[in-house]
Amino acid sequence: MITIMQSGEKPSVQGSPDYFTGTVRIDSPFQGSDPARVGGATVTFEPAARTAWHTHPLGQTLIVTAGLGLVQEWGGPAREIRPGDIVWIPAGVKHWHGAAPQNSMSHIAIAEAQEGKVVDWMEHVSDEQYASRDKS
Repeated sequence: MITIMQSGEKPSVQGSPDYFTGTVRIDSPFQGSDPARVGGATVTFEPAARTAWHTHPLGQTLIVTAGLGLVQEWGGPAREIRPGDIVWIPAGVKHWHGAAPQNSMSHIAIAEAQEGKVVDWMEHVSDEQYASRDKS
């Protein structure tokens, strides 16, 4: 049976400070029914807000819907992401994503679970790492 999750059906939640720096709002989380493993949400980052470093066991897709953001792979330079951009992050790649310093950014994040696990959270992106993002 087809399921429709109506807009506004689930309340917005604040991103946990355990996994995010700054103000982050998570809306419309979704999860497929077995045997599907896909899930995701719309995530909005206020200026300079960002995820902690993390990996995904089966990778992640980001679809940027608004604003100006950044994504960075461990050991590489931060890259700008804009509305309409689609970002594929391969399985096991340590990375972070979030808003640019002066702009908010929203994206739809989609990932699959492996043995019930969607993400492995790591250390926070320090203010120093964020500030030096374009010097990597």
